[in-house]
Amino acid sequence: MKRAFTRTRLSVLALAVSLAIPLFLTNARHTLAGLEAVPPGLVALSLAMVGLGWAFNAARLRLLCTHIGHRIPWASALAMVVSTEFAGASTPGGIGSALAYVFQLHRRGVHSARAASLYAVDHLMDLAFFGSAFPLALIWLVLGDHSAQPLWVALATLGPLAGGAVLIIAVLRPRSRRRRLNGLMARWFRPSPERRLRQARWWISFRSTLAMTVAMPRSRLALLYANCAGHWLLRYSVLPLILAGLGHPLPWPYLFLMQGVLLFAGQLSLLPGGAGGVELGFAALLAGWTDRPTIAVALVLWRFATFYWYLLLGGAVFATTVGHRRVQAARAC
Repeated sequence: MKRAFTRTRLSVLALAVSLAIPLFLTNARHTLAGLEAVPPGLVALSLAMVGLGWAFNAARLRLLCTHIGHRIPWASALAMVVSTEFAGASTPGGIGSALAYVFQLHRRGVHSARAASLYAVDHLMDLAFFGSAFPLALIWLVLGDHSAQPLWVALATLGPLAGGAVLIIAVLRPRSRRRRLNGLMARWFRPSPERRLRQARWWISFRSTLAMTVAMPRSRLALLYANCAGHWLLRYSVLPLILAGLGHPLPWPYLFLMQGVLLFAGQLSLLPGGAGGVELGFAALLAGWTDRPTIAVALVLWRFATFYWYLLLGGAVFATTVGHRRVQAARAC
């Protein structure tokens, strides 16, 4: 109960900070007036794109689970995806998404090590997508004669790729080096023999499931990658759609790379959803392109579709799936 209360306070604080910056970027009255003039269809279309992106992620989750012999109904997979998005949006650095992902699969009979390996494969696929999409967007940016665009924005997107590559290499590194690392950790934390045995079994299960999943047929890997690309292309197209709907269309490759920088910066924030840092970075990166009132309105609409909506709808789904089961278990005890 105490953790839930702390998470709620963090989410409320993040929402307050996230809303305060666009409202006072120019003038709260001007920002609200600009929001009133936004066509309702623009908001509905942006939310539909987010929902379709969740559907792609649900299909990806079902593919992964089917490969290891666990079939999940479509509605349950979609609820798990939305709950995981809420957990990531409501925790600093998005650390809650991994815990929610593993917990929900474990509740459905998947061992925690296997669930963690599926999460690793899921993010390995994300890394593969961005590893190919960012260079293509950078080439498009350079060859498209957009000289006014700061190329350091594009280069900064290499940061998340480098960090993800290091993580994947650490997971798949040679066994001898991994044993050396495990030995150092054992000396530092001094776990009991029983605990070390459980950790070894967990790691063996994780590695075997990871190897089995990565070695799935190429047709299934291609379908997995297509679902991954569909999700991210839809999510990263929300901002270009909003700016076009406000009458200020900007080059898609620049906005794609800009969102990559903001997503990475948000992971470093101490508030859920990168509140504060994302808004300030958004305003700075669009300052040379359009006026402040448009930036404020676009920021509110974009954050509503990609952050506030995750908390609102995701929180409701999380409460009816994960939270309800936990309350029932607590009462049974």
